[in-house]
Amino acid sequence: MVQATEHLYVVKDERILGGEPIIKGTRTSVRAIAETWGRGYTVKTKN
Repeated sequence: MVQATEHLYVVKDERILGGEPIIKGTRTSVRAIAETWGRGYTVKTKN
């Protein structure tokens, strides 16, 4: 079952990653994004 959080694009689904917070519509965990950002990686965008 998908559980809403206080953030619009973050949800918890006990069937995905054991209920860890993920980006809505993906299997990408919030933790993975935070750890990647913490290592200094950034997102490149098209101009």
